[in-house]
Amino acid sequence: MTRFIQLHLLTSYPPANLNRDDLGRPKTAVMGGDKRLRVSSQSLKRAWRTSDVFASALSGHLGTRTKEQGRRVREQLLAGGLSDKQATDWATLIAKQFGKPKSGSVEIEQLAHFSPEEQSAIDALVQTLIERKSAPTEDELKLLRHQHSAADIALFGRMLAAAPSYNTEAAAQVAHAISVHKVAVEDDFFTAVDDLNEGIEDVGAGHMGETEFAAGLFYLYLCIDRELLGTNLGGDQALRDKALAALAEAAATVAPTGKQNSFGSRARASYLLAEKGDQQPRSLSVAFLKSVRGSGEGMLPEAIGALTETLEKMDQVYGPCADDRSVMDALAGTGSLADIQSFIAS
Repeated sequence: MTRFIQLHLLTSYPPANLNRDDLGRPKTAVMGGDKRLRVSSQSLKRAWRTSDVFASALSGHLGTRTKEQGRRVREQLLAGGLSDKQATDWATLIAKQFGKPKSGSVEIEQLAHFSPEEQSAIDALVQTLIERKSAPTEDELKLLRHQHSAADIALFGRMLAAAPSYNTEAAAQVAHAISVHKVAVEDDFFTAVDDLNEGIEDVGAGHMGETEFAAGLFYLYLCIDRELLGTNLGGDQALRDKALAALAEAAATVAPTGKQNSFGSRARASYLLAEKGDQQPRSLSVAFLKSVRGSGEGMLPEAIGALTETLEKMDQVYGPCADDRSVMDALAGTGSLADIQSFIAS
């Protein structure tokens, strides 16, 4: 079995604000001396993990990421007839297994990712406490699991500051998506009309605002350690292959959710190159250090050409950087997402 799977995607988004900074503007980065649009890996992984693609393909094998597990447990205990003090104290004991509780609260300070097995153990313990009306024992509070079937935790990892021995090393590395060309973020001045204002006394707008946007053709790189993914999933090869297929589909078809109601900037990858092998992985972002300008045939063909040329030259100087490759090219109408999914799972 080959160890590494690498995915290289080119996806074009029309005017959008997919991933905002602290000022509400599209995130950017300087690369090759030019300002580029950027979508953070955190934004991408969140969109994939909560997508219908993951929900359908990995039903029953997805975790829940929250600070509010203690509050949920407290509400269940109260609904079960326990006193406010019992519910608060025992919910705090359960929450403490996953993180440090906030002062005077049953919520924890850090987001924790709960696997389905851990959620089931919590629910079972809550029911036990309601029935016997006594505090949980130390053995009962051992709710964390070294082994679980949460595919999203196996792919993207988990960090528990309060219990580092239960951390999970991410099997998938996701780069920030970055535009292959330089960009200028633009301002959109907009107004909203008051439907009941007939313009007799006031002909002005009911609201005025401004939002920022930009369009871009993005390069995205992923590297998956298939061996580690299998280990994280307890050796379940069927689940590992489902997770790989779901990740490839989500990366190719799921758009970040930022400002989608305002821009409707849904998109699918126009080009997807998949590689597998035991060789040391490498991104092909160097293909876009020089901004693509889109002269001649257009920006997408030029970007595909730059990516292909860089791959070939890397192979020339280093030797083959992968054992096998598969390509889906929507511009040329060749290959398919199903072919890619079969390729990376085989």
